[in-house]
Amino acid sequence: MILQKLFKDKEDLELTTGTIWKDLFYLSLPIVIINLLRTAYNIADTFWVAQLAGEVGKNSLAAITFGFPLVFFFISLGLGLAVAGSVLVAQYEGRKNREMVDKAASQTITFGSIAAITLGTIGFFLVEEIVKLLGAKPDVVPLASSYMQVITLGLVFLFGFSMFIALMRGYGDTITPMLLMLGSVALNIVLDPFLIFGWWIFPKMGIEGAAYATIFCRGLAFLAGIAILFSGKRGVKISWRNMVPDRGFLKKMLGIGIPASIDGVGRSISVNLVLAIVGTFSTAVVAGFGISIRIFSMIFLPAIAIGKGVETMTGQNVGVEKYGRAEKTNYIAAKFMFILLTLVGSITFIFAEPIAGVFADKPEVLNVGTEFLRYVSFTFGFIGVIRAFSGGFRGSGKTLIAAAISISFLGLTRVPLAFFGSGLFGPEGVWMAFAASNVLGGLIAFLWFRKGTWKQNVVNDKDHGFVVEKLYELNSTVRETISKLLSFRNS
Repeated sequence: MILQKLFKDKEDLELTTGTIWKDLFYLSLPIVIINLLRTAYNIADTFWVAQLAGEVGKNSLAAITFGFPLVFFFISLGLGLAVAGSVLVAQYEGRKNREMVDKAASQTITFGSIAAITLGTIGFFLVEEIVKLLGAKPDVVPLASSYMQVITLGLVFLFGFSMFIALMRGYGDTITPMLLMLGSVALNIVLDPFLIFGWWIFPKMGIEGAAYATIFCRGLAFLAGIAILFSGKRGVKISWRNMVPDRGFLKKMLGIGIPASIDGVGRSISVNLVLAIVGTFSTAVVAGFGISIRIFSMIFLPAIAIGKGVETMTGQNVGVEKYGRAEKTNYIAAKFMFILLTLVGSITFIFAEPIAGVFADKPEVLNVGTEFLRYVSFTFGFIGVIRAFSGGFRGSGKTLIAAAISISFLGLTRVPLAFFGSGLFGPEGVWMAFAASNVLGGLIAFLWFRKGTWKQNVVNDKDHGFVVEKLYELNSTVRETISKLLSFRNS
């Protein structure tokens, strides 16, 4: 009864006809919990690894700081296929074309699994060099490398469960993935100390134990998700027949997925470049930055969830060509997230030290975390705007626009400002770069969405697979948006 009051099943939601804010709330709430649980993986790893004694604990904590962005990078390379699957499932579901819903889901599993296995194999042999390139200290490199090699070997499980979540979200079911994630995280939290410290019959594996726990638990969740999809009991049904690679479908998926991968990879590269800049400072600064980023990520979980909810609602409404309803959904979400996260930012500024203190007991690490949070807290609302409108662009299939927004405020703003700012002001220059890029990103997302170029579905767009043509379209739109920003600044 309590679950029924808090959550509504897919059959209870009317994403193309119901009350927008209610449907968005019930669709997004389980996504918030999924993201909280996903973050709990990282927090559990960070907490238990931090308990390792002396320099080993400090270096292991820094190693995980280098490891998390690399995990995100490898997943981002193939994540575009999951986004494509989600968008296609959403738009076909909006049109009530169940045959194509199942086809899109099956093809996503096929091509996504191939991509994950390929990337994991390549990544296994490259992680050590990448960690060195990012500027990890000599004592940290072997720890980060061993952690990441385990992760890359199990990448198909990490990515596979993300595909399952994306497909169910596109269909409109966010409760089933939430329940699977809950069980997986609970098991991970219990298993972590046994493998890290060698409790009971298990060998002491240190930081590698955290990686093995994560892979094992995500693997179980992925296999459970695949079983649900084959059964068809939750609405989406995959089959061996539909999983046979279809070149025509792959072309459509790549048309949506390549820009989405560019978006994810662009985010990941920017995080890693900023990490490389931070890596030029002391290990304490790196550890403090890593803790701050995880706190930072937790704060934005509602924005990420709302953005994914907007993606699904936009996709289903665009699929049935209800563009006015899709547009209203985006504006409601953007306004709500700006107000909510601005309030959260104000609270974070006041309580930055005790918030950072939950994860840092060393004074030098605590000071770094507190300082970072206070620099960026008053720009939280703009991140909410970015997430809301980016979800709208992805839901309509305009993943190239979402990628352009990410590249604009991360690659073209945050990284250069962090590079030059760190030289002028030290670590504080990096924190200032985060704040400035957040504001710029919010403005770009708002102005671009208002243009209305997203109003076109992809299930009937025969030319959508031609990514080069879309890149030319993007180039023109970028110039126009920059011109508007300059006019806005001068007015």
